[in-house]
Amino acid sequence: MGERELIERAKKGDSQAFAILFKENYPCLVSYLIKVTMKPDIAEDIAQETMMKCIEKIRLYNGKSKFSSWLITIATNHYIDSYRKKKREANWISEEQSLRKMQWQFESQNEEWTDVMSSLGRLPDQVRIPIVLKHYYGYSYEEIASMLELAIGTVKSRIHNGILTLRKELNADEKE
Repeated sequence: MGERELIERAKKGDSQAFAILFKENYPCLVSYLIKVTMKPDIAEDIAQETMMKCIEKIRLYNGKSKFSSWLITIATNHYIDSYRKKKREANWISEEQSLRKMQWQFESQNEEWTDVMSSLGRLPDQVRIPIVLKHYYGYSYEEIASMLELAIGTVKSRIHNGILTLRKELNADEKE
């Protein structure tokens, strides 16, 4: 039985056809993922998740590429998504740790740490920096635009939207 026939049977829910397709393609997929991830256990996990996704999405396979190429595409996208997610989580944890450390330093020096500081710390740099320059250090929009090499409108927009975000977050904290 050829690959095309197996795929057609798998699309109709034939579990034996799936089993044969997986048996033929799984070793190649894992080998590819080991080279991509450089971690056999992660490669194995992604390969298994890819096969699960394949079961869900087999009807979308159009036959324009080899089945193995389709699996590799799914696996690659899954790996990239999980990598981005882990990177975001690591950044968030790092930011939270930095905020806690700053709070401890402020408090140990008898300086006030407010909810505003916590909320401000969660804003992206491109928004936080103009707000700090404007509202903590009193620079004009023109001075901030010059310092950051941005258009004045961009500075105003970032400050305005950042302040709105801070207000929403602080109001949400008050309601809890």
